[in-house]
Amino acid sequence: MDDSLYMKKTIELALKAKGRTSPNPMVGALVVKDEKVIASGYHKKAGTPHAEVIALNKAASSARGATLYVNLEPCCHIEKRTPPCTKAIIESRIKRVVVGTLDPNPKVSGKGIDELRHSGIRVDVGVMEEEAKRLNMAFIKYITQSMPFVIMKVAQSLDGKIATASGESRWITGEKSRLMAHRLRNEVDAVMVGIGTVLKDDPALTTRIPDGRDPYRVIVDSSLRIPLSAKALIEPSKVIIAVTERAPQDKRDVLKEMGVDIIILKHEDGEVPLKSLMRELAKREILTLMIEGGSSINASALREGIVDKAMFFISSKIIGGKHSIASVGGIGPETLRDVVTLSDLKIRRIAEDVLIEGYTPFFDHWFYHR
Repeated sequence: MDDSLYMKKTIELALKAKGRTSPNPMVGALVVKDEKVIASGYHKKAGTPHAEVIALNKAASSARGATLYVNLEPCCHIEKRTPPCTKAIIESRIKRVVVGTLDPNPKVSGKGIDELRHSGIRVDVGVMEEEAKRLNMAFIKYITQSMPFVIMKVAQSLDGKIATASGESRWITGEKSRLMAHRLRNEVDAVMVGIGTVLKDDPALTTRIPDGRDPYRVIVDSSLRIPLSAKALIEPSKVIIAVTERAPQDKRDVLKEMGVDIIILKHEDGEVPLKSLMRELAKREILTLMIEGGSSINASALREGIVDKAMFFISSKIIGGKHSIASVGGIGPETLRDVVTLSDLKIRRIAEDVLIEGYTPFFDHWFYHR
C-alpha cells in the first residue's frame, strides 16, 4: 500500500478542524482494507471522540485485519475529557497502525506505540513525519514549551510603514488581504494588540465572516488605560487584559466584575513582559495567538523571542517620511548579525498586495532542537 498517499489524506482530514481542537492536536484517521478506505474520522474539538475512535466505530467489524492510518501517535492515557485510543484500537483487531509522528506529550510519547506493539499490532512510525509535525506545531510548542504558537501579522506599505505621520492607517492593504486576516482570526485561539492600537483604532477584533468563531482578545495595557466603552470589550468573557502592578485597583475591579480576565505581571521597565504573558495564556489553554498590534508591540515580541511565524501583507503604496510609523519600532540592532532572518519563505499575490511569510529563528530553535 502507498502509505504516504493515505497519510496525506489523513492530514487533510485533520485540517478540517483547524482552529477548533485546542488544547488538543488536530488528528485524522483512516481505516484501509484491501487498498480501499472503508472508514474515516477526524477530531472535531476537545471533549468529542478522537479521530481513531470515530473511524473505528464507522468501520465496526470490518476493521478486523485492516490498517489504521493516523497522523499522531494514539493516546494511551485517560484524559479528563476522553478515554485512551489504544484500547479501542486493540479491541478492534486492527492488524497494522501507521503513524505520522510521535505525540510530544510525555504522558504518551512512545508509550502508545509500545502498548500497541505489545498487543501484537504492527506499528510503523514516521510516514510523512515532517508534514505531520508541521500540522501540529502549535500543539508541540504548547506541550514542550508551555507557550502558545505566535504569529505576527503585519499590514504595511512597500516601504515598511503601517501608518502616516498623522497616524492614518486605514486602509494600507486591500480588501482581500483584510478578508484573509479575518479568516486567520477564525483559525487562532487569540489575537493580541497593545493599548496604543485600542486607543487609536478602537478595533472590535472579531472575525466577521459567516460561521466564524471570534478569538479571545488579549490586550497589553500596563497601566490599564482601556476605555470601558472600547469595542473589544463587547464580549467581556473573551477578553484578557495584561497589566502591571501600576494598573489602578478600582478599574481592575470594575473590569473583573464585567467578566474580563485580568493578568497582573511584574513589569520590566514599565512594560508587560510578553514571555511571561505567553506562559499565562498557555495555562488558559490558548495554543495559537496572532499579534495584530502596532510598531511597539511588534518590536517587543521580536525582542523577547516569542514570535514563531511572521506574515507581512505588503501593498504597492509608498508612504515615505521619517515621521511615518514603521511596522517594527523600538531600537534596532547595531549590526546585521543580530537581525531576525526568516526561513522557509513563501511569497504570493493577494490581489493587489503581496504576502511574504516565514518562520523565525525562535521557531527553528525549539522546533528542530528539542
